[in-house]
Amino acid sequence: MQALWKGFTPYAVVGVANTLIHWQIFYVLNTAAELSQAASNFAAFCVAASFSFYVNALYTFDARVSVFGYLLFVGFMGVLSFAIGRFADVWRFHGLVTVASYSSLSLFFGFFIWRFVVFREREA
Repeated sequence: MQALWKGFTPYAVVGVANTLIHWQIFYVLNTAAELSQAASNFAAFCVAASFSFYVNALYTFDARVSVFGYLLFVGFMGVLSFAIGRFADVWRFHGLVTVASYSSLSLFFGFFIWRFVVFREREA
């Protein structure tokens, strides 16, 4: 079981920085630029995901990078971010609910996609 969660702590630290970036960009786009929550959440995800990919590749995972895996991650998590934002737009949820919901879901879904798809373990 411990091997399953290997790398989770440094991933979570990068995740905190990722979350701060995501929330700030979401807030600026949704409030100042008056974009929808769906568009704001998706754009914020794209910026934060790029940051996370770079930092996790350098510091968190000692593994080879899968470009296909990264595109799969961006596709899946991008659709999830847009869907949560769209749901929030339709139901008129507060933006804080949108980013908190997405951040919670992306912590766990994202970890497993990063760990087992994007950054696969090197074979010994």
